[in-house]
Amino acid sequence: MLAWFNDQFLKMQWLYDGVEWLVVNVFGLSLNDRIGASIHFFIYDVIKIYILLVVIVYGISYIQSYYPPERTREALKNVKGLFGNFLGALFGTLTPFCSCSSIPLFIGFTNAGLPLGVTFSFLICSPLVDIASVLLISSFFGVRIATIYVLTGMTLAIVGGWVIGSLKMEKHVEPFVYNNVMVQLDEQKLTRKERHQFSVEQALDIFKKTWVYVIVGVAIGAGIHNWIPEQWILLVLGQDKWYSVLLATAVGIPMYASLFGTLPIAIALVAKGVGIGTVLAFMMSVTALSLPSIIMLKNVVKTKLLILFVTYVSLGILLIGYVFNIFL
Repeated sequence: MLAWFNDQFLKMQWLYDGVEWLVVNVFGLSLNDRIGASIHFFIYDVIKIYILLVVIVYGISYIQSYYPPERTREALKNVKGLFGNFLGALFGTLTPFCSCSSIPLFIGFTNAGLPLGVTFSFLICSPLVDIASVLLISSFFGVRIATIYVLTGMTLAIVGGWVIGSLKMEKHVEPFVYNNVMVQLDEQKLTRKERHQFSVEQALDIFKKTWVYVIVGVAIGAGIHNWIPEQWILLVLGQDKWYSVLLATAVGIPMYASLFGTLPIAIALVAKGVGIGTVLAFMMSVTALSLPSIIMLKNVVKTKLLILFVTYVSLGILLIGYVFNIFL
């Protein structure tokens, strides 16, 4: 039963077979041909990611409608220590936001009096690990890799928040973050129709923000998978190359995309024999350290704290990448 669920729901074998029929019988191409294989890769992955994206975000948003940010702020306000960092990271996994979208919530939580370390655990984890991305990774790489990705991402967020909290960096946050007037809203009791409407709006909002990146990512992935020789890929990003993780991280930082856009590229790289640690480093750097989010964060925190944040996350991603390449 579990295998059937994994094949039909996560991997969508029915969709794979349907697209194969389309390519072979309607387009008159073969999956053994580069053009046919590329078209199949593109259509199958785009539709699959879009379906999972909308369905999963809708479900998560429906659950989140019972736990608005006001309730979360109150729950985290007086929690300190590593447990507080754990809760901050855990809440980050429940929010399907990109790094730029996470910064306004970071401002709101900090202004509401949450410990700075807890808010940074949220800020690191929110774009890095969320339920939607975990299910997507599971569908392509399996539950084992998805579980490892979650555990390492949360560990990076928990330790990073704890370090920043221990260093007492509050004075390195811009004063306006603390001086914003917070409007306290009474918790609303929504009807099922209102929760449904909220979930639809959230799913559509995430879709609008990511659909272009999915298409670009899948197109690049199709190109890597079917047109670039494996020898070329391994020559640059092979596990025997000491600089592969460093290069993947450096390439990922200037990019701005969600995990939904980077995943097809990661799939193609793994298929070409690139180490899982190198691929994870690329995915993490794109989602956690995108250049636009760093620019936005520069307006919220002072240079010293920004450098600490970027340095820590970069070193953490590099460590994860090298360790995974060695042991996986």
